[in-house]
Amino acid sequence: MKVLVTGGSGFIGAWIIRRLLARGWAVRVFDINPDRRIVREIIGDAADALDWVVGDISRPDDVVAAAMGCNLTIHLAGLLTPACRKSPKRGAEVNLIGTLNVFEAARAHHHLNVVYASSAGVYGPNDGHTPRPDTHYGAFKLATEGCARAFWFDEGVSSVGFRPFVVYGPGRESGISAGPSLACAAAARGEAYTIGFTGPSDLLFVDDVAAAFECAAVRQPKGAHVFNLFGEVADVQQVIAEIHRHVPDAKLDCTGPPLPIAATLAPDDLNHVLPGIPRTLLAMGVARTLQHYRALPH
Repeated sequence: MKVLVTGGSGFIGAWIIRRLLARGWAVRVFDINPDRRIVREIIGDAADALDWVVGDISRPDDVVAAAMGCNLTIHLAGLLTPACRKSPKRGAEVNLIGTLNVFEAARAHHHLNVVYASSAGVYGPNDGHTPRPDTHYGAFKLATEGCARAFWFDEGVSSVGFRPFVVYGPGRESGISAGPSLACAAAARGEAYTIGFTGPSDLLFVDDVAAAFECAAVRQPKGAHVFNLFGEVADVQQVIAEIHRHVPDAKLDCTGPPLPIAATLAPDDLNHVLPGIPRTLLAMGVARTLQHYRALPH
C-alpha cells in the first residue's frame, strides 16, 4: 500500500505519516515546501528517507505525476484563513482548484479513494449545524465537499472529508488557531506568549485527527462522506489554566475576538461509519504537548 500525502510537510501531515509508517505502508509526500523539519520533529530520522516530491497543488500536471503508483490519496495541502483573506484568488487556486486536481489525479490513476481535510470553518459563528461560512477559507472548504460528492456520483471516486476545528499538539506552528500549541511551546521554554483569540472552541489533539485519517484510509468506505471531528469544547482561559497546572509560572494571556466558528458542532454518523477513533481530553493533550516541548533542546 502506497499513500500520497499532499501538504505532508505540516504538523497534521507529520502525525498522519507517523501512523502510516507504523502500519508498514509506504508514503509519498507531495508539497510545495521541501522543508522536512516538522516531520522530522515528529518521526525522527525516518523523515529523511521519505519519498518527497516538490510541486504545486494548483498545477494539475504536478499532482497527476505525484499520484502515479499510489493506491490512495490523503489530501491536506491548503492555505489557512489569513492567507485566504489576504489573497482570495490564490486561496481558491490552492484550496479549491488544488482539491479538484487531487480528485482528477485519483480518477486518472484509478485509485478511487481520497481522504481530505475539510474544516469546521464551513460553519459560521452562530450555527454549528448548518454550513454558512463567514470566511473565504470556509467557503472554499464547503465548495470542496460539494465537488467530492460530484466526483462520487459522476466518476465513482469515493471520499471521506473531515471537519476539525482547533487542532493542537506538537509541531503546530501556523494559523490563527495555533495559539494553544504555541502557548505550550512557550511555557516549556519559559517564555511569555499571548494567544491571539478568546472564547470557546472545540479542541482536538493532533494524534486523534491523524487516527481519523488512518481509519478512513484503512476502511475506505464507499460514497462521499463528510464528518465533524470532535475533541473537547473549552474556553481559551481553560487552556491557559491547564498549562498553568503543569507550569505554574507560565506567562500566558489571550486577546482578540473569538474564532468565527460555532464552538459546538452537530453530531453525525462518524462513529457508525468509522468506529474506534480515539478522543483525547484537553488535560491529557496539553500534558503530552508540554512533555514533547520540554524534551526538545532549547
